[in-house]
Amino acid sequence: MPAKVTVFSNGPIRIEGEFEIVDPNGNAFGLAGRTAIGLCRCGASANKPFCDGAHNRAGFIDAVVARELPPAKPKA
Repeated sequence: MPAKVTVFSNGPIRIEGEFEIVDPNGNAFGLAGRTAIGLCRCGASANKPFCDGAHNRAGFIDAVVARELPPAKPKA
């Protein structure tokens, strides 16, 4: 299944399907066979980049509504 990304209002980014998460050096995180994971948006997780539910304790509020992005700028 291709990856699906859902951004939750007041919560995490959820990735489902076939995906890999790597650090800045290209090293893959061991996901223990998970096919769904939540990524932190609030910055309060003790397990970044993964969500640990800290957004609830931190009172993180950010409503999400789908929208069109402007066209990408040409690469130089």
